[in-house]
Amino acid sequence: MAKPRGVQFQHRGNNGHREHRRPSISDASESLSEPGSPTRNGTIKKAETIVEEKPLASDYEKKKQTFITRTIWTLVMIAFFFASMFAGHIYIIAIVTAVQIISFKEVIAISSVPTKAKNLPLTKSLNWYFLATTMYFLYGESVIYYFKHIVLVDKVLLPFATHHRFISFMLYVMGFVSFVGSLKKGHYRFQFSQFGWTHMALYLIVVQAHFIMNNIFEGMIWFFLPVSLVITNDIFAYICGITFGRTQLIKLSPKKTVEGFVGAWICTIIFGFFMTNILMRYKYFICPVNDLGANLWTGLECTPNPVFTPYPYQLPAWTHISYTFWIAPMQFHIMVFATFASLIAPFGGFFASGLKRTFKIKDFGDSIPGHGGITDRMDCQFIMGFFAFMYYQSFIAVYKATVGSVIESAINGLTVEEQVEVVRGLGKYLYNQGVISAKILDCLSAELGKKR
Repeated sequence: MAKPRGVQFQHRGNNGHREHRRPSISDASESLSEPGSPTRNGTIKKAETIVEEKPLASDYEKKKQTFITRTIWTLVMIAFFFASMFAGHIYIIAIVTAVQIISFKEVIAISSVPTKAKNLPLTKSLNWYFLATTMYFLYGESVIYYFKHIVLVDKVLLPFATHHRFISFMLYVMGFVSFVGSLKKGHYRFQFSQFGWTHMALYLIVVQAHFIMNNIFEGMIWFFLPVSLVITNDIFAYICGITFGRTQLIKLSPKKTVEGFVGAWICTIIFGFFMTNILMRYKYFICPVNDLGANLWTGLECTPNPVFTPYPYQLPAWTHISYTFWIAPMQFHIMVFATFASLIAPFGGFFASGLKRTFKIKDFGDSIPGHGGITDRMDCQFIMGFFAFMYYQSFIAVYKATVGSVIESAINGLTVEEQVEVVRGLGKYLYNQGVISAKILDCLSAELGKKR
């Protein structure tokens, strides 16, 4: 029997066999639009097409939602930061500690291979052990240096303070021996790469964050100004970039422009000059920490560093203008800080961008909604804090005898008999100055005499 003309057989290939596959949603929609049976006059009546359109979020809606999330969390972080700063130095130290730990976790995670780490459980444990050991050493150094007058007179803490470096070294050696003992055939490359990666993370994150911690002890201004300068530079680099940007700055970050880079530098210097003028009026910001319980309302007391004292300056003679103005040396130093924050610190961000491109990831983590990981927000802050400490110690710090340094010299450099003589001599001096009474001096002399 002859086949009727014009009839089409569906789902049949060129070889006449049926295609064996599962019907999909697209197949179902296509079958609705397939041509129907031919009519008597030879025309083919097409079936009505029913198309269900799914509402898809546009790029604009996605960007809008991301912008809203990013803005909300930015405001939350700013509010939390200022609340912590005003509440006291101890809260800022806690924040820096948390940032250290989370950043370290994010950085070592990107090089981890879960399947191999599962067979080598000690590798992950050693990463955290080296972090704990490094933090013990660095935090101990800071506490001993800034709080000698407390640590060195405590019976329990004294042995840890005097032997701190040796204890820290032995803790590291224990970790090193454990690593060598954990080496497993077939995994050498992975284990040594993890060892090197961990030490790189310790240097780039934990060690540099240690100097940020020291900046807090030296005075809140040495912590707040570097942080605010980096943030300000980042904001104005974006504003100037989208407004004037034409020339690409670096291939690692295609959106960075030379115009945004230079414009942000100028704006950061202006911001730093005026912000310094405000902060140096308050002792809470310019005084070194001598009480970890202090806050914005209780304040701190100290003799301000001369860098915060305004001095008269006259315009050069060649200007033929006789005008004297008062300005603090700190306002000249802040130009150096602003320049570093604008021209050098961004390379910390470029370094992080290169690292992310190497491992083909967009962000280091998702700790902050809309912002990525903690490391994504702190990549420029670490090197900036390191620079602030080095610059302060080299050009601004005033070195003088402190109670802690005197006690340290007496403990480490004098015998017990000589220490007793120092106490007796100080007792007589204080009595002659009218600070203590004769009764206290006699009691002190009697007690010291028994120790002979």
